[in-house]
Amino acid sequence: MSKKIIKSAYDLLEDSIIYFEGKPVGTMAAMDPSFPAAENYSECFIRDFVPCALVFLADGKTDIVRNFLETVLSLRTSERTISGHEIQPGVMPASFTVLKDKNGKEQLKADFGERAIGRVAPVDSMMWWMILLYVYVQVTGDKAFAHQPSFQYALQQILHLCLKDTFEVSPALLVPDASSMIDRRMGIYGYPLEIQSLFYGTLRIMDYLLLEPTVVDRRSTDKRRASDNKTALTETAEVRQEALKNYVREYYWLDLKRLNEIHRFKTEEFGESSTNVLNIYPESIPDWLPNWLPTDSGYMVGNVGVGRMDFRFFSLGNLLSIIFNLASHKQSEQIMKLFERRWPDLVGDMPIKIIFPAMEGKEWQIRTGSDPKNMAWSYQNGGNWPTLLWPFVAAALKTGRGDLAERAFEISMNRLPGDKWPEYYDGRAGRLVGRRANINQTWSAAALILSEKLLDNPSLLNLLPE
Repeated sequence: MSKKIIKSAYDLLEDSIIYFEGKPVGTMAAMDPSFPAAENYSECFIRDFVPCALVFLADGKTDIVRNFLETVLSLRTSERTISGHEIQPGVMPASFTVLKDKNGKEQLKADFGERAIGRVAPVDSMMWWMILLYVYVQVTGDKAFAHQPSFQYALQQILHLCLKDTFEVSPALLVPDASSMIDRRMGIYGYPLEIQSLFYGTLRIMDYLLLEPTVVDRRSTDKRRASDNKTALTETAEVRQEALKNYVREYYWLDLKRLNEIHRFKTEEFGESSTNVLNIYPESIPDWLPNWLPTDSGYMVGNVGVGRMDFRFFSLGNLLSIIFNLASHKQSEQIMKLFERRWPDLVGDMPIKIIFPAMEGKEWQIRTGSDPKNMAWSYQNGGNWPTLLWPFVAAALKTGRGDLAERAFEISMNRLPGDKWPEYYDGRAGRLVGRRANINQTWSAAALILSEKLLDNPSLLNLLPE
């Protein structure tokens, strides 16, 4: 039975492949022509393609991943202005599609946010692209591919963009709402954990990818200047990486001991000796938290800023913090212990819940702008997302909790095929197929395949940044 289920997942994955000029370049987000949740689900999303790409790479089908990396790179400069202002160099599209003109000639069309909900350009696309480039090189051994001038130029532009000096003194990366997998207004403006985890992962691999002296200004031929620039970039990235790790481990971490400290914080402190550095008010601790947080567990909170701590649990950010070693070994073990202790809340009947708890009532109205798709316990406001299975399995295996990985995998195997591979599930326990969820969602199927591969061969984890 399990082979039949995995085969049906593979069938969906293969059917979703997008071709451009006869070459496979990506996968459609969903294969549900009868009732599409959104017209752009026929496009290839950068973040959606990642689990698909990891499956292809594990199967030795490297061509489609190589074509995807080149295609996205070629689209990076295809649309640089939106409503009269220029998109920063380094930003990559959220998605792309293949169109045909009246003569039947194919052309690529990218979306940098101008067609997205809220018109926000994604921040995570460029980071997932870099991580996938790293994994591709690890699998193929083709370092020369990443050393091409066009790739080196793009990598340096992304680094310049992320390391740019601003008014911020935090080593975390400041981004707007809707700039990551949470791509609608959900109160994550500032320094969301998911972006910090991805940012840390990309900083970890930059020195590996930037092995050859390259030129930031492509018109320049001064090799010494190029080498100096590469050294300065990687040194800055290394310093930022260490600062980000220490910052997140200290200010994002929450366990019962830390919660007691926050509960007794003094506020309006001045000077270098203050303990409440970010001026977090104890009154901001939500009522649900003290009795919910187990004594032997902990997690990274969703967001931290001046006078603000978002105490919600964001699954992807926490899982990536384990996979990329942003969380310490002890913290990683405690995060997985939290999943175990609060399984009904964080996993439920369909792994994995994207956020806990959901926002309701006035909080939902204010934070989401009364977004009907993000009603409580649906979509990004507490919905359960099958695609989060693979990072959960990866994080569980990395922390020696293969039992939790197997448990989540078996739940998914028993439900996903019969439910026709939905995009997400509704309800506090994830028992209902999402009311507006697309079926035949490609990354839901790919997550199941990839999870099986990780369980069968945990050494695949070594391909990811760590």
